[in-house]
Amino acid sequence: MVPATLPHDAPVGIFDSGVGGLSVLRHIQAQLPHEHLLYVADTGYAPYGDKPEALVIARVLAIADFLIAQGAKAIVVACNTATVAAVRVLREAHPGMPIVGVEPGLKPAAALTRSKKVGVLATERTLRGAKFLQLRDQIHRDTGVEFLLQPCVGLVDQIEFGELASHATTSMLERFIAPLLAQDADTLVLGCTHYPLVRGAIERLLLDAGRGDVALVDTGDAVARQLARLLAASGLLRVTDAGSIPAALTGYTTASATVFGAAFRSLLGIDPPVCAVDIAEPQPLPDAPYN
Repeated sequence: MVPATLPHDAPVGIFDSGVGGLSVLRHIQAQLPHEHLLYVADTGYAPYGDKPEALVIARVLAIADFLIAQGAKAIVVACNTATVAAVRVLREAHPGMPIVGVEPGLKPAAALTRSKKVGVLATERTLRGAKFLQLRDQIHRDTGVEFLLQPCVGLVDQIEFGELASHATTSMLERFIAPLLAQDADTLVLGCTHYPLVRGAIERLLLDAGRGDVALVDTGDAVARQLARLLAASGLLRVTDAGSIPAALTGYTTASATVFGAAFRSLLGIDPPVCAVDIAEPQPLPDAPYN
C-alpha cells in the first residue's frame, strides 16, 4: 500500500528505455502542471524491444525501486514494451501504489477506422506479447476490425540518435507504412512511446502518398488522464497555493547526462536538471529540487 505519510508534494515517477517516454511526459505536464515529476531514461539498457523478457522485468523493478527511493507516490511505465512484459509484476511488487502502463491504442483505433483495417506500428516484443495479442483478438471478435501488425525494427534506435527527420528515418518509415496502406489501413497506431516523436515525419509521408486522411493514434493523452484519475482516487493530487514551490522536473539517465539534456531541449524545448545514475547498483542519490 502507499504509505499514509506520503506527502501530496511527492513526485510522480516516469520511465522508459530512453527518450520515447518524453512523448508521454509532455501530456502529463499539460494535464497535471502542478505535479513534481521524475523521469528516468534507461538508455544504458536501450532498446528494450530486442531484450529477453526477464531482463526487461528486472530493469522495470530496479527503476521502480529507484523512483520509490526518491519518494515517488506513483509510477508511469511510459514504454509499451515494458508495460507488456512487466506491469503485472510491478503491480504485484507494489500493491496499492498508483501504477499506470501504456495501452497499445487498439480500442480507440477500432473506433476510428472506416475501412476496418488498422495498422499497428510497434516493437517486435510488444507485438509478441500475450496481453497485446489477447486484446487484439478480443477487439477483432467484438468489432470485426483487422489489425495489421508491423514490427519497426531499428526505429527506436533512430529516434534515440536524434534522427527524427533524416533520410534514413524517412526511408525506414516508408518501408514500414507502405505495406499497411497497400492493405487499405486508414488508421495507424503509434504503438511505442518513441513513435510520436516522429509523428511529423509520418504525417509528411502520408501526405506525399496522398493519404492525409489516415488517422494516427497516440495514447499519451490517455495515460495522463488515467494518472490524474488514480492520483485523485488515492487522495494524492498535489494542491498548490500562492506560496507553493513551483512544480519541478528532474531527469535521470543510465547513460550520458549531456546527451539526455540535449534530448530534453531538442524534443520538448525545456532544460531541467539531469543526473547520470547507475540503477543497477545501490548508491547515494542526488537531492531533487523539490526537497
